[in-house]
Amino acid sequence: MASPPANVSLKLTRPLGFTSSFPWTLRCRPGLLFLRSPSKRSLHTRSMAPELHTETRNELAKSFDFSSEERIYNWWESQGYFKPSSKKDCEPFVIAMPPANVTGALHMGHAMFVTLEDVMIRHWRMRGKAALWIPGTDHAGIATQLVVEKMLLSQGVKRSELGREQFVARVWEWKKKFGGTITNQLRRLGASCDWTRERFTLDRQLSDAVVEAFLHLHRKGLIYRGSYMVNWSPSLQTAVSDLEVEYSEEPGSLYFFKYPIADGGRDDYLPIATTRPETLLGDTAVAVHPEDERYAKYVGRMAIVPMSNGRKIPVIADKYVKREFGTGALKITPGHDPNDYEIGKKFGLPIINIMNNDGSMNENAGNYSGLDRFEARKKLWEDLEAAGLAIKIEPYTLNVPRSQRGGEIVEPLVSMQWFVKIQPLAKKALEAVEEGHLKIIPERFEKTYNHWLSNIKDWCISRQLWWGHRIPVWYVKGIRNDEYIVARTEEDAYVLARKKFGDDCILEQDPDVLDTWFSSGLWPFSTLGWPDTTQADYARFYPTAVMETGHDILFFWVARMVMMGIEFTGKLPFSTIYLHGLVRDSQGRKMSKTLGNVIDPLQSIAEYGTDALRFTLATGTTPGQDVNLSPERLTANKGFTNKLWNAGKFIHQNLPPPSDELACRSLSESRFISQDDLHRLPQSEQWILSKLHALVDDVTTNYEKLYLGEAGRAIYDFFWSDFADWYIEASKTRLYQHEYAPSASIAQSVLLYVFNHVLRLLHPFMPYVTEELWQGLFKNEGALIVSPWPTCNLPKNQEAVQNFEIMQILIRSIRNARAEYSVEPGKRITAILVTTGALQLFIEAEKAILFSLAKLDPKSFQLSSEIPDDANKAIQLVICEGLEVYLPLSEMVDIENELLRLGKQVSKMQLEFDGLSKRLSSSNFVEKAPAAVVQETRQKAEELQEKLLIIKQRVTLLESMAVAPARDALIYTNRLTDIYLRGRRNDSSGSSGEKSALVKPHYYNHIVARGSDAIYKS
Repeated sequence: MASPPANVSLKLTRPLGFTSSFPWTLRCRPGLLFLRSPSKRSLHTRSMAPELHTETRNELAKSFDFSSEERIYNWWESQGYFKPSSKKDCEPFVIAMPPANVTGALHMGHAMFVTLEDVMIRHWRMRGKAALWIPGTDHAGIATQLVVEKMLLSQGVKRSELGREQFVARVWEWKKKFGGTITNQLRRLGASCDWTRERFTLDRQLSDAVVEAFLHLHRKGLIYRGSYMVNWSPSLQTAVSDLEVEYSEEPGSLYFFKYPIADGGRDDYLPIATTRPETLLGDTAVAVHPEDERYAKYVGRMAIVPMSNGRKIPVIADKYVKREFGTGALKITPGHDPNDYEIGKKFGLPIINIMNNDGSMNENAGNYSGLDRFEARKKLWEDLEAAGLAIKIEPYTLNVPRSQRGGEIVEPLVSMQWFVKIQPLAKKALEAVEEGHLKIIPERFEKTYNHWLSNIKDWCISRQLWWGHRIPVWYVKGIRNDEYIVARTEEDAYVLARKKFGDDCILEQDPDVLDTWFSSGLWPFSTLGWPDTTQADYARFYPTAVMETGHDILFFWVARMVMMGIEFTGKLPFSTIYLHGLVRDSQGRKMSKTLGNVIDPLQSIAEYGTDALRFTLATGTTPGQDVNLSPERLTANKGFTNKLWNAGKFIHQNLPPPSDELACRSLSESRFISQDDLHRLPQSEQWILSKLHALVDDVTTNYEKLYLGEAGRAIYDFFWSDFADWYIEASKTRLYQHEYAPSASIAQSVLLYVFNHVLRLLHPFMPYVTEELWQGLFKNEGALIVSPWPTCNLPKNQEAVQNFEIMQILIRSIRNARAEYSVEPGKRITAILVTTGALQLFIEAEKAILFSLAKLDPKSFQLSSEIPDDANKAIQLVICEGLEVYLPLSEMVDIENELLRLGKQVSKMQLEFDGLSKRLSSSNFVEKAPAAVVQETRQKAEELQEKLLIIKQRVTLLESMAVAPARDALIYTNRLTDIYLRGRRNDSSGSSGEKSALVKPHYYNHIVARGSDAIYKS
């Protein structure tokens, strides 16, 4: 019997092969082995014990059923696990979920942010913090109004026919019916947010916050009304933010025409090039560069606007004009071009608006009034041609501005809008990052953040919509609009208006609504009760901890939240900004319906499971980097889910029987939290526990630093490589075949302990499968979602780690040798290990693992300090300094058959090598073929030459070991092979000197195919 480790006190369960299920305790000291009553002594009990009580152990199905995810989620929610701890001493950890558009359907962008934020929340919940994740949706002014308008049009109803009040009522009806779609889909992803605190940006309390913010900024003189250049969406008939305009390169035209000089001759004109000829009807100047000698004589004179019935405009000089672009003369249209608008302000030029809100030409367009802008372009160009003013049209690539929402081409025009003076707010937001109070992950986005805030322009906050937060401004009928009342409610507005304008005044509210980003900029604190700072949630949970979102809305939303949070609360709304990248297809392309490469999260969940999708997204990238998603990666992580489940089943099946309550309890009390606990175990168990404890430390640090991908990958590598591939396989020698009975109990306790920790570490990434496994093995501990996080800084034994890593190298080396010599997988072979000292003792103690995993024959295995006498007849493997392995070839392979196999291999490789050598010896090939092809051929020839040398050395070794008759026959076969190959070479070179003496191909094939018997007979 093998000697057990010294000074072990372990509760034993019935290992396989033992008929009795009576629990017993083994006391072991060097040279002694005896039993004691289980009541006399037990192992340490700790709060982290993976308690296993048979009456609460669930059976595990054959595989994890994805359909159980909904059941698990509903159970979590019904138990209140998503709510933050009410304990007063719990430090809060809060994330305000980016509010999805109420019109939205789940896409991979949602899946990404839900996964990452849920990983953070679940981790800190297990760490004992009062974790609060606030969910909600955004009213999405433009998007929602578009959806409902299209729905009404399908019913034959126009928005204008309903009127504002009825239309808004219809939108609320739509929201009630369809607005919950996105939140239900977010639940499918496992989002453990507190749904009792769900918010909507048009909720009463959040609407009050928006009004308070407007009033606050207006009182400070930071909100004003004026006519300025904006991006106008003709189909939506509203202004849109600069950030909501997307530019795309599209084929277009550059139009060249003549601008006649007033009081000049026929040849006195300025040639103009433009991509939008219809806007010339709004021109108020023509500009040239002051140093452009071509046009210097016209500066200060007047030009006549073509097709305008003779309207005259000045010719001005400005360095803004690029002499090399177009003709070097530039038409100035301050009402329809942002750059021209700035030049117009500089020179005091008038602004002429030639377009209606729907993109049609207005009365200022003269004969073109009523035409659509693109129809007017076509008609005007025809008229220029007819008048002899057209020069030419050239193809030109345009940078076309399109509305992010409607998709139509945006028209720059001057419009009366509401604006926020944003520079004073931006200054404090910049300082927050510069002074280190606000951290951006990844750090490289700090430059982008700083650049945008340093060059920020006033924010246009008004939108010409009906759905949204109506601007809290009222005008008095009969009085010009620059006199207005700003108030919280209409009643308050009347009180103020009557004091100033009399009791008979009648008020009308401004028809515009606020930009959606204005309300969502208040999200981190309005969702917690602001402006009522006495509310319990605001007092406890503000400021929040992290704002996690896509890097593409750093300006749209994140920077604005920072500015508004500091302005309204005096605090940063969060201390960390975590930016994720876009989810792209496997080729790195942006997902779009046009390309047909959109991956639907719900379909992915149905096919691969939520856990596989979440793990793929979380571990597939680093912060700020786009992630390429492919079905192959999803399939691989579905396999990871299955591997995890199968490991749980293996452990479950190898636990004590349900009737053996004492044995189950003793396993649950097994602890490994001190050096003594660790050192009592065999070194293989010390290895896996040391690796586990190191993993807990590393993963915990990565979670804290928000290196989420690294944390997930580390857990994956440990579970798959160390635990599943190595320790579980090694544990089978304890459970099934070790003659030392306590080994079974040791393996059971370690398997259970390690798997318990793996489930805890992995739960934030893969909540469903880990919870189901937890309920199968550790149900008495309650829910995994609220279980405590593993303890850090637990003991490790580096010597055990090093020893087992040597064992791994040893086993891999033997496996490689077996594969190289085509040894049958199930065949056990002889091995002689040469080593001394502590390493010899380790291998002796753990040789059962070596026998099992390397498929060695225990009966012929030798562990020696001396090199064997017949070492020259064995494969020698140098594992490390002080450890060598000798594998007798006669025990591994049939030498005769192996020599024949190698002979065929040499034949094939030699022919290939000769062909390559012939090509390389040809100057024609070397000089004329592409250098890359020549280099590839040369490299391939060198590799073949190396392989041939190795195989020939192996042949020589095998020939020396073959018995005499067989050896002679095999040497003869190899000589035939050599003669045959020389004949092939002669054939290919055209020589005929040795042809008659060479072996004929059919005879050679016959000899090689039939082996030595054919040689003997011949």
